Amino acid sequence: MKLSRLLCVFSVGLLMAQSAPDPAATARKALDLLLGEKYSELFQMFSPDLQTAIPEASLTKLAATEIKPQGKAESIGEPAVRKAGNNSIVVIPVKFAARNVNFQAAINPAGQLYIMNLLPGEVAWQRPAYSKPDAFRERAVIVGDGDFKLPGTLTVPAGAGPFPAIVLVHGTGPNDRDETIGGTKMFKDLAEGLASRGVVVLRYEKRTKQYGAKMAGMAKMTIQEETVTDAVAASTLLRTEKEVDPKRIYVLGHDLGGYIAPRIAEDDGKLAGLVILAGNARPLEDLLLEQSQASNMNPQQLTRLKGLIARIKALEPGDSDAPPILGMKVPYLLDLKDYNPPAEAKKQAIPVLVLQGERDFQVTMTDFALWKAGLGTRKDVVYHSYPALNHLFVGGEGKSTAAEYPKPGHVAPEVIDDIAKWVTR
Repeated sequence: MKLSRLLCVFSVGLLMAQSAPDPAATARKALDLLLGEKYSELFQMFSPDLQTAIPEASLTKLAATEIKPQGKAESIGEPAVRKAGNNSIVVIPVKFAARNVNFQAAINPAGQLYIMNLLPGEVAWQRPAYSKPDAFRERAVIVGDGDFKLPGTLTVPAGAGPFPAIVLVHGTGPNDRDETIGGTKMFKDLAEGLASRGVVVLRYEKRTKQYGAKMAGMAKMTIQEETVTDAVAASTLLRTEKEVDPKRIYVLGHDLGGYIAPRIAEDDGKLAGLVILAGNARPLEDLLLEQSQASNMNPQQLTRLKGLIARIKALEPGDSDAPPILGMKVPYLLDLKDYNPPAEAKKQAIPVLVLQGERDFQVTMTDFALWKAGLGTRKDVVYHSYPALNHLFVGGEGKSTAAEYPKPGHVAPEVIDDIAKWVTR
């Protein structure tokens, strides 16, 4: 569970910074201040970008919705530290009365926090009703080769096939193959649900999770290295599997994966279609501004954020060696400059299925409308929105907030059905 989902679309910044002196002690101090409700002191430990994203006034509200409901902190475990370039990522287990969580802090060389998360402990995933374990089997595979081999899982329907197949492409951040977020395992739900309905599914560890330190040390990393190359490698692997119809391979992207799916299609050149789940159609920095405005960020912090976004908009190719902005390296930002996902998808001239939760506060119905405007009324493009679903395609009531994410949940059955029917049509 992220302490602030405002930075969800920028969680790649977790891997784009550098190692703080005494990171374990720094993280423990931040945790103690958070639990002790000493928010002014905690705020002073934030990097400038994190101060912009989480204003001091927001800390009280965030703690009230995400920490206090967990009850008393009964015990605090030993910190685990790993390198991310010259930065450090520290994880400290905390046992609350209600549940266990992991406090995660990303710390730069100046000893500042540039990301702060509350992550759930291991989720006790329960198989959803639409998963029929007798209808599929699973086996381990390796996606890619060379220095970035990725462990994956292939979920195959029972029978000889050949079956249509889908590659699952992660959202922002160093996600695992199940795309575990809070109390959900979205990709595990999709894999078992779709395989139960006659679709082969390939999911794999994201490169930024499997090779975090190595990726953080890449000065010129772009979304090509983060996401696109591995997704193309995954579709290439599927074409070699005996149960797969090589002419019916699709890419399904969630969040950032949906945003970049048209570029994956361009690089692959042979996909049968794209499935976009809560994929933003706007630039990443525009989403951050919208989310920040919706969070009632104080005027001073909002002005500073707008200034940083203006710097992103003004970037030129010659700026590639400039310092990161909002946790993202400039080559990453330049690579996405002027990228228009719906326009790129339209150029690919392959079928597209666009799905959107109407309660999603991270990628909103504004983006859904932009996909519609960009792709139009082509007969090979289908749109579905779901009034009760959030960003993870889990059902709920009322306004969606980050407080929903820790709760156990599953991808809604209607989403599984709509994808399966479209792919097997």
